[in-house]
Amino acid sequence: MATINTNMSANIAANAMTRNERSMGTTMERLSTGLRINSAKDDAAGLAISSKMTSQINGLNQAVRNANDAISMIQVAEGAMKEVTNMFQRMRELAVQSISDSNTEADRTALNNEYKQLSNEVKRIAENTQWNGTNILDGARTATTFQIGANASQTIEVNFGDLATNNIKDTGLSIGNVTPQTGNVGAFTDITITGTVAAGDVVSVQVSSGTYATFELNTDAATALNAAAGTDGTEDGDDYAAAGIIEGGTPTATAAGALTANVVDGKLRITGAEVTGGGTFALSGPELSRGTHAPVGGSDITTSALANTALGVLDTAINNVNSTRAGLGASMSRLEYASDNLQNVSQNTSAARSRILDADYAAETTELARTQIIQQASTAMLAQANQSQQAVLSLLR
Repeated sequence: MATINTNMSANIAANAMTRNERSMGTTMERLSTGLRINSAKDDAAGLAISSKMTSQINGLNQAVRNANDAISMIQVAEGAMKEVTNMFQRMRELAVQSISDSNTEADRTALNNEYKQLSNEVKRIAENTQWNGTNILDGARTATTFQIGANASQTIEVNFGDLATNNIKDTGLSIGNVTPQTGNVGAFTDITITGTVAAGDVVSVQVSSGTYATFELNTDAATALNAAAGTDGTEDGDDYAAAGIIEGGTPTATAAGALTANVVDGKLRITGAEVTGGGTFALSGPELSRGTHAPVGGSDITTSALANTALGVLDTAINNVNSTRAGLGASMSRLEYASDNLQNVSQNTSAARSRILDADYAAETTELARTQIIQQASTAMLAQANQSQQAVLSLLR
């Protein structure tokens, strides 16, 4: 049927051109962006899958950086502990030297000066070794968590050990004296402690000429000190027994018996036994230690017996530091393998996402050539279809 108003050939050619132009536009978009999926209409399921893979890849890459940061943090701690080991070894050497009676009292005093300086340096290292502004050897990092996965709960815990801490305020030292007429009443010294203490913390004090006494805080004492509770020293939990004096003897020539300790008015009160002949005792150099350094801080080598005791204390301290270093070394090795694995997983996941998301340039350039040829052919056919209507005019002649 010959018609003019409805040119079916032209409509078919025009529709074919529209569909071809849409296909060509999609191909050109893919070639321009390098992505096969540029919107959800391109591949809804593929878009969802590739988006989840992107989350995994980004998380894995961040986890690799986390693992590397953790390794650096552990290296700082292990390096500090290496120097602590060196100092403990030197202190042990001094103790061995002091045991020998070929040394005079003056010699042992000189040896003890170096011994105590090294002990203080160990404590200082524990208090000041930091990573990113945070102390890492003062016992606050015994269960440090590192995120080494793209998802929740994919973590590794590292124990940085408990080398030492020191929260004591030396200026808070006050000394009380008693007279011999008071009978069984001892002189006492109150020590103010700032910061938070914990059960097991050890307070060391120097009694007169280089003799050290130590006291271990129990749970009740730590609670009382932290709460600064008590105005008369009678509250529950205020009193506790002293752990004892390291040398196991009389602390001074003028104060008989051992020292005891309790918490009074929120302070640690160290009390002597009955004082006779008008004698008093004086305490100095208080230290609050936690962890490996605690027993070392309360030792000295001023006598052969004390040096012999210090030798055993140092052996234990060296073993504890070595154990912690071994744990840190194992954690570093584990984190290195974890980092390598994370990189492999990220690489393979990226390859999988590429197969879903990225454009195949070989296929897309072939498709572009096809659609361009069809566009040219469609244009020619539309022109022919429009021209065919002219044949109707011949019927009117």
